[in-house]
Amino acid sequence: MVTGASGALGGAIARGLAAAGARVALLARRRAPLQALADEIGDPALVLEADVLDRDALVRARDVTLEHFLRVDILVNAAGGNVPAATVGERSFFDLDADALDAVLRLNFLGTVLPTQVFGGAMETGAIVNVSSMAAHRALTRVVGYGAAKAAVENLTRWLAVELAPLIRVNVLAPGFFVGDQNRALLLDDSGGLTERGTRIVAATPAGRFGEPDDVAGAAVWLCSDAASFVTGAVLPVDGGFDAFGGV
Repeated sequence: MVTGASGALGGAIARGLAAAGARVALLARRRAPLQALADEIGDPALVLEADVLDRDALVRARDVTLEHFLRVDILVNAAGGNVPAATVGERSFFDLDADALDAVLRLNFLGTVLPTQVFGGAMETGAIVNVSSMAAHRALTRVVGYGAAKAAVENLTRWLAVELAPLIRVNVLAPGFFVGDQNRALLLDDSGGLTERGTRIVAATPAGRFGEPDDVAGAAVWLCSDAASFVTGAVLPVDGGFDAFGGV
């Protein structure tokens, strides 16, 4: 089960799992991109239209998944994202709207908790992989609400790793900087060149580039595989060395 499968990272993870032999259920709010991904993957990819904040919809999706695949062995919580009104820059931190902060916390934190309760509760053994961000580790400008939400996801991951051991392993991926719909204008200009922010990020990334979705997919497949059978409660950076670099 991959939530947020309509996104760039979630979609890449779903492709990677399918290529590794998994039967993949794809869940997100929008059916059209899910169907396109399912057509690309081929049978037996399963399309499930649901909001990760709607427990009843998740329960229905779980029941359909169990009807088709009989069990759930892997859960990837890739649903999430930022809420523009929960960022600073255009507004001061002291003027941030509490409802916007609540929305970004709900999307990223509760949007991980609820699928884990619903789908994880159907798992007898297997692996859960959550998705965090470098914003959980570093004080990145602008994304105050998003960073706090992802930090909560990492803490939840460690707690679940202890609670669900030894039958279910729980780990978290912490991607660095990837160009997506939400941050494209911050990282790239109209010509496709780097913005000032994008230039600073690449300069602080020893790999010298932004990440590609397949970079995250490979890490996710490993965490879900038997090769990582003794790995749980871990935060795996996929960041080109950004978190390791002190800037000098």
